[in-house]
Order: sequence, then C-alpha cells, then structure tokens
Amino acid sequence: MLIVRTRSALTVLVATALAACAPPITPVTSPTAQPTPAAPAPATVPAPSTPPAAVGTTPAPPAAPAIASDAAAESLLVDVAKLDPSIRVDLRYATRYNFTGATLPGYEGPRALLRREAAQALARVEARLAADSLGLKIFDAYRPVRATDAMVAWTRRVNREDLLRDGYIAERSRHNLGLAVDLTLVDRATGRELKMGTAFDTFSPAAHTANATGEVAANRARLKRAMEAEGFTNLAEEWWHYSFDVPNPLRFDLVIR
Repeated sequence: MLIVRTRSALTVLVATALAACAPPITPVTSPTAQPTPAAPAPATVPAPSTPPAAVGTTPAPPAAPAIASDAAAESLLVDVAKLDPSIRVDLRYATRYNFTGATLPGYEGPRALLRREAAQALARVEARLAADSLGLKIFDAYRPVRATDAMVAWTRRVNREDLLRDGYIAERSRHNLGLAVDLTLVDRATGRELKMGTAFDTFSPAAHTANATGEVAANRARLKRAMEAEGFTNLAEEWWHYSFDVPNPLRFDLVIR
C-alpha cells in the first residue's frame, strides 16, 4: 500500500511540474467585423453658362433697315408737282449747287418725290399760304439711300464728321423714307425767296430755327406754323427741314429720273 501511494504522489508531482512549464493558452476570438467604406459621391459638375461679354467690348451696331423694292417705291412715292404744279422745285442735289459740289448719286432728274400722304399734306400747306400770296419752294424731298451714303462718305473724305455728330447730316435719313422735305417760302407771284437768315444747307447755329430775330424770325415762324398745321415737324437745327409720319415707313433707293 505504501508503494502505491508513493507512485500516486509522484505522478501528481510530475503532472504539476509539467503544467507549470507549459505556456498559457490564449483563447481564440473571432475578429470584430469592420463596416465596408462607402464609395465616394461623384463630384457635381455645374451646368455650362453663357460666358459674360468681354469687358470693354463695343456692342455691334443694329443692322440698317432693309431697302424696299423699286416697285414698292414707285407705288408709294408721288411727284409733288403733279399734285400741285404751283409748288416750285429747285432740287439742289440734282445739280452741283450743293455743299458737296457735285451731283449726288441717284439724282438724275429734278423731280420732288414724297410719300403720297406727305405730298398731299404739302399741297394743303401750299393752299394755306396762297391766301397770303405766298408759296413753297422745295430744295430736297425723297432722297435715295445711295445719295445719303455719298453724303456720309463726303464728310469723312473732307474730315467733317462733326456734321454727323451735330445732326446736320444723318446716316439714316428720313429723306430716304420719302417723309422729309427741305423747303422755303417764296412770293407767290414772283417766286422770290423770303429772307430766312441763312442759305439752304448752312451748317451752323445761325440755321437753327429759333436762332433768329426780326423779319427772319417772323418768316421762319410763318413757315413753321403753316407746316405744323398739316402735320409736319420741324428739325430744330435746320429751319428748312420738315418731316411727316406714316405707319410702317420703308427705306427706298429708287433713282429719281
């Protein structure tokens, strides 16, 4: 019995010693699951916008109104003298007796043409003046576009673009519409021109309608009253220039023959 107990005791001692020398056992644990990172959101691309106008640029000038056909011009323009032969005509741009010193393109005959409405109104002005033994003399009426272009070219050729700036010559004239007329007063019996202070096409403040005194001021006022009574409007810079309005006016380049 003693031997058995000794062996048992020895066995226990050996087992205890071996356990003390063995490394500790670390329990195995499952790793914690990590969330899958989300894909980055796509970048937002702004919609293209209209690029701003470059600083300092000059906008393009508006296009000139279209020129009506010669057929349209012939149907709308009338010869003033055919409506009232008592109205005198001295068409200066059909001669060299004008500020350019040359006949202007498009003037091949001394006929004063106007839109029918304006011509009829002018005949009524002549009738008004007849009561005072006065009449009208026309220096210019309808003007072809090519003649206006020639005037503008002349101002640049002789370095007189100030005439454009100051309003004496227009790049787009109401004369081209057949709705402007340049004229003066005359003695009905003799045709003698009344005193108006300056000659036709004088480009200076002296030609301004209101810039006059005495007999000259009275004559300008008499012309202005008669013209305005029939619907014409005076250009303040030129005592001789009057215009008339109609709906939907057209530009013409019909040659005057």
